[in-house]
Amino acid sequence: MSVKVGEPVGARREDVRGRAVLERVAGSQVVWIALILAAMVVVFGVLRPHSFATSFNLLNLVSDAAILLLLAIGMTFVIVTSGIDLSVGGVLVFSAVTAAKAMSAVGAESGTALWLGPLAAVATGLAWGALNGFVVAYGRIPALIVTLGTLGMSLGGALLITGGVDLRASSRLNLGLGLDKDLGVPDLVWISAAVTVALAVLLAQCRFGRHTYAIGSNTEAARRAGVRVERQLVKVYGLAGLLAGLAGYLSLAKYGITGVSAHSTDNLQAIAAVVIGGTSLFGGVGTVLGTVIGVFIPAVLQNGFQILGVKPFWQQVVVGAVLIVAVYLDQWRRRAGDH
Repeated sequence: MSVKVGEPVGARREDVRGRAVLERVAGSQVVWIALILAAMVVVFGVLRPHSFATSFNLLNLVSDAAILLLLAIGMTFVIVTSGIDLSVGGVLVFSAVTAAKAMSAVGAESGTALWLGPLAAVATGLAWGALNGFVVAYGRIPALIVTLGTLGMSLGGALLITGGVDLRASSRLNLGLGLDKDLGVPDLVWISAAVTVALAVLLAQCRFGRHTYAIGSNTEAARRAGVRVERQLVKVYGLAGLLAGLAGYLSLAKYGITGVSAHSTDNLQAIAAVVIGGTSLFGGVGTVLGTVIGVFIPAVLQNGFQILGVKPFWQQVVVGAVLIVAVYLDQWRRRAGDH
């Protein structure tokens, strides 16, 4: 590096540090996928300005993505530890069924049901998540196998409880939380946004997040540094289950039914959103912001294709291609970092 005579040493250091920050930002996958998302919005907005680029359509788009976003954020924490959780769709359904049953038991239209329902859903989701974490951490069974098993158990349990027939939400819940808006934005979106911001801070700024990254980067090194790895894994999977439980309750409020057979691919959609958002399947790398963008890329594609009259199958093709490219970029970045 050339040095100018009379240039302060501190200024030179700040200049080098500034260039390093700019290089990291320019090479960040989050930045690139954000630009892709912005380009998609602009393209669809130009092609169908009176259909796509309307407040009504955009609010519907955000509202539809709010529930998947909760699943994807929980999945982000899990994948950062280099784990996986295939059970979130089943846990969502089971939690919705539990909430509907609990509310029905005390009178679905009563005031008690309005706080008992979300409590039952969240507690159920937390229990499933903690079970996943306990078996993965202390049973030393691969997360893929454990969560595949609990996916079948939770979906099967929901079918046993309901007899395979969807339960209906109370009209007070469906017409209340399901439709209520504040400042023109659905309450479901406000809830999802508040959870997203809180967990973004938790992952990026708090000790819980640092321990989560440490486990994903090098489990043995994290253990030697004093991280209680097993306990942390139980917490991470418990968090993912809790968010799936909350998503189940919000889904019950939004759609008015438990949707026993409607969430079979939610786990794959959540994983795709997380990976597209720049979280590494190898662990140790990922952000909640990236996941938010990763959730909205397929949501915008689906919405835009529907408005353009494109067959919905193309949306699956494009999202699949984007997912493969995202994984390739992650592997390329890891190989470049090793040299």
